[in-house]
Amino acid sequence: MQRSLVALHTHCLDFIPEENMIMPDENNIELAAYGNNHDGTNHDTEQPTNGFWDHITLETEEPMMSPIQQNPDEVQKMAISDHEEKIIIQTQTHYEDPETPFPEFENNKAISYPNNGAASCPNSGADSNPNNEETNHETQPNKRRKRKSTVWEHFTIQTESAGCRRAYCNQCKRSYAYSKGSKVSGTSHLRRHVEKGSCAALLRSQDNNQSEPSSSKGATNSSKRSYKRASSTPQFVFDQDHFRNDIARMIIMHDYPLHMVEHPGFVSFVQNLQPEFNFNMMTFDTVQGDCIAAYQTERQSLRKFIQQGVAGRICLSLDMWTSSQGVGYVFVTGHFIDADWKLHRRLLNVVMEAYPDSDTALSHAVKVCLHNWSLESKLFSVTYNDQPLIMSEAVFESLKLHLPSNGQLLANNCLARTLSSIAKEVLGNSHDIVKKIRDSIKYVTTSEPHEEKFLVLKKQLQVPSERNIFLDDQTKWNTTYQMLVSANELKQVFSCFDTYDAEFNKQAPSMEDWKLVETLCTHLKSIFDTAYILATTTNPTASIFFPEVQRIQEELSKLITSEDPFVSNLARTMLEKINTYWKNCSLTLAIAVVMDPRYKMKYVEFTFKKIYSEEEAQTCIKMVDDRIHELFQEYSTMPLPLAPNYAEEFDVYIMKNLKTELDQYLAEPPIRVHEFDVLAWWKLNQMMYPTLSQMARDMLSFPVSTVPCDSVFDTNAKEMDQYRSSLQAETVEALICTKDWMQYGSH
Repeated sequence: MQRSLVALHTHCLDFIPEENMIMPDENNIELAAYGNNHDGTNHDTEQPTNGFWDHITLETEEPMMSPIQQNPDEVQKMAISDHEEKIIIQTQTHYEDPETPFPEFENNKAISYPNNGAASCPNSGADSNPNNEETNHETQPNKRRKRKSTVWEHFTIQTESAGCRRAYCNQCKRSYAYSKGSKVSGTSHLRRHVEKGSCAALLRSQDNNQSEPSSSKGATNSSKRSYKRASSTPQFVFDQDHFRNDIARMIIMHDYPLHMVEHPGFVSFVQNLQPEFNFNMMTFDTVQGDCIAAYQTERQSLRKFIQQGVAGRICLSLDMWTSSQGVGYVFVTGHFIDADWKLHRRLLNVVMEAYPDSDTALSHAVKVCLHNWSLESKLFSVTYNDQPLIMSEAVFESLKLHLPSNGQLLANNCLARTLSSIAKEVLGNSHDIVKKIRDSIKYVTTSEPHEEKFLVLKKQLQVPSERNIFLDDQTKWNTTYQMLVSANELKQVFSCFDTYDAEFNKQAPSMEDWKLVETLCTHLKSIFDTAYILATTTNPTASIFFPEVQRIQEELSKLITSEDPFVSNLARTMLEKINTYWKNCSLTLAIAVVMDPRYKMKYVEFTFKKIYSEEEAQTCIKMVDDRIHELFQEYSTMPLPLAPNYAEEFDVYIMKNLKTELDQYLAEPPIRVHEFDVLAWWKLNQMMYPTLSQMARDMLSFPVSTVPCDSVFDTNAKEMDQYRSSLQAETVEALICTKDWMQYGSH
């Protein structure tokens, strides 16, 4: 129930002594003369008993079941007599039970305290009749009103001292001002403590209550009246399983050791961050199980993506990692173009091979991958390192049934490994000159005074190069190449540096040495440019590397004819390795470049006539042309995605015109543009070339490299670290594969 005082005639205040005045009580009675407004949430204050009420009579109108709509035009009525001031109070009544009246009223009639004598006014002052004490006690209501504000469900009033009471939070025990003397504070500050999330203990209590179903009616009513947290405050419910899953993904993402969860420092950190976490459940075995569970979840997602999103075939690449235990790990990666013509690269398996040098190590890894992912009928080609890919006849015959061109395009070498092998051999043959340049740079860069002198000399000589000297990472051949290029451009500064430092003259490169450095830079540049494309292009298509390999061949062929034995021998060593790669992969690269509208068959003819004799060129051109038409014929027998009612009739019609699709494509002139997206072109023209586009999708997904972008320039094979080598093979595969899949998010 709420009551509000609508008017108070100021005349009644003229004769009330100041010491008998009281502040508005908890029933939200607004006294216009005092100008105080309260929210009426405190309901445990006793009935006022001072002389102020000697001049006021309380009356109530008939109780109502709904709030009275206050009309501002109505004038509050006041009856004034010589001895009595009367206030008419409008009452807004909210009854849960219409049978229950206010405790202040008897039969819904107002209790009046007229100012006609102290005997009839209980507790009216010192003049009250003590003999009438029992009667006054029966007449004055002394029941405390029931608190209606839900804020009191969370606070308790405690008396601090005489005339001072404070409200204490039941959860966090924080206190707030409630009353001091006759002044009673409102409840807005208490409400903010509950609603705005200031009480952490209350938030945790509410979260726990939400997880427990309420079966009683009282609990249901209480939940209806509980405060809702402010929308600006996020709701937090601690979840043990979710927390463990996050720890497992963190370990996978950052290559942390699984034993980290048992380290005292990590345990202390997490317990301080989240005391509710149960670390008794977090051990090496449990986190290992959580990582494998995350692997299974991501694997199912990728499997679904491959089954539904891969419209063509899948190409595999194999990369063998070594370990200090002598055990090998074959990284099997899948390459494919989806229905939206986007090229994807996904690590599918990490297969442990007890005997990595055996002839069947790679073929066994391929067999495991095809079986695990059900890809036997979708395999197109396999790219591997220098190690030969040897398959048993039974395995090859089973794959041959599903391979295009009877498996002629199955095996290919890794271009990145081939280029790294060439660079490693070139730098190894020139070890002495490379070491002399490295030592000269080390002498300058490891001493601050030397480096300052070098920069001053460079400025005085006005060397136009913007490069700076630096030491290389000997495991990355591109850094050695760039170190030599920078030193060669600044050779004038090195040649004059002995004028500043006589000690440098003992190890300074000679002019003959600088000539050898220039020769090395020239030879390495031809392979560096191609490797740079592999390292900086995300998922490059195979078509762009046919002209790149042909360019390397052409440049090295010219260097062989040099009269300088150092130059010619160096070029001959490099050309032998390039020719080996070209022999194994030229057919696959040629078919891929034909599927590029910028080149087509015209570029194959142009290239072969440049590097071969007339007779050899014609032979090679005919071989490529025959393979393309045979491959197209195989793809033409595949059913097109047509409606069943028209498929058979339309297939008969289209079979009569199949060859014209390929011939029409080859007859059109190549597209000569600088910026070109070959996959976007096929996506746009797949309706014009429905069969040829399926063939192009598979050919353009062929990978020329078995290693990721950040490993293109590695001079040594990757090695599994000692910690992971100590784990079970299934755990190693789960950790490495899941990390690869997580970087792509949702498949």
